[in-house]
Amino acid sequence: MYLMPWGPAMTEQKNAVTYADAGVDIDAGNALVDRIKPAAKRTARPGVMSGLGGFGALFDLKGAGYTDPILVAATDGVGTKLRIAIDTGNVDHVGVDLVAMCVNDLVCQGAEPLFFLDYFATGKLEVEQAARIVEGIALGCELSGCALIGGETAEMPGMYPAGDFDLAGFSVGAMERGEDLPSNIAAGDVLLGLASDGVHSNGYSLVRRLVEHSGLTWEAACPWDAGSLGEVLLTPTRLYVKSVLAAVKSGGVNGLAHITGGGLTENLPRVLPEGLGADVDLGAWDLPPVFRWLAAQGSMAEAELLKTFNAGLGMIAVVKADQADAITALLQEHGETVHAIGHVTQGAGMRYTGTLL
Repeated sequence: MYLMPWGPAMTEQKNAVTYADAGVDIDAGNALVDRIKPAAKRTARPGVMSGLGGFGALFDLKGAGYTDPILVAATDGVGTKLRIAIDTGNVDHVGVDLVAMCVNDLVCQGAEPLFFLDYFATGKLEVEQAARIVEGIALGCELSGCALIGGETAEMPGMYPAGDFDLAGFSVGAMERGEDLPSNIAAGDVLLGLASDGVHSNGYSLVRRLVEHSGLTWEAACPWDAGSLGEVLLTPTRLYVKSVLAAVKSGGVNGLAHITGGGLTENLPRVLPEGLGADVDLGAWDLPPVFRWLAAQGSMAEAELLKTFNAGLGMIAVVKADQADAITALLQEHGETVHAIGHVTQGAGMRYTGTLL
């Protein structure tokens, strides 16, 4: 009898090769979706129109309260900080890093983050590991008022060594037309530095090299804080969304700079109009111990530190001088540690006084 090459008879063939034999477990992917649905549901906000599982995710801007919105999009990753997370097995908060790297950029444009999508890629999907990562992403979204409305889990055998993975994030925000930042920055505006929670998510290729030079392992006691070295260096990126948006809505904020790769030296000039620069007093805040330790391991010059790491300031707000005190108080009410670090000047360029090291 002739058997058709599809249907029930196909399961009877000997040595049949399946997708699972090739290293892709669809059942594990489905299990992951079921596991993360409660975490994603906690991030729901006005405007969300669909849950996880569809081919696309819907969002209603009018439902979110906008009348004439401008959309703002951002994408980023976590970088080689993931290497520490993978090597230590401490993956619970790299998802927060992923969200923060995107939404902290969005607020610098004056936008409220609305929704987030993630891309998680690995050689072999381990449901428990992946769930911990995505639950961290959901936590970051929850803390920033941003809905986790979708994502992609890619199991790609042969592309990643055992246990390795990579993350990318994509976020969309909105503002009403005419409310974009930076705007009206002028000489005399005050620079307010908002404290960071550590290294955040930039410069980790150098961090890893410096730790290697120190001779310490990730399990070693941290030289400057409680816990292991790996745990402390995995402190997640601070989310500035809610505090900064409150300051923006109060009026007087002319610009915001997220201090990421390139440090203060490269990121603050990005928001300054042509012909304007900044005077920054390096004595206006104390350099956190993590940066002192890293600088000591590599005999780093101060200039190198300032263009590689955030040096203790994760966000800079450019504000009107006559509203600086009120904005400082508001940011402090929202849990930020704020330092007046300088002012905008006539004439391009970054000028530093005082010392950090």
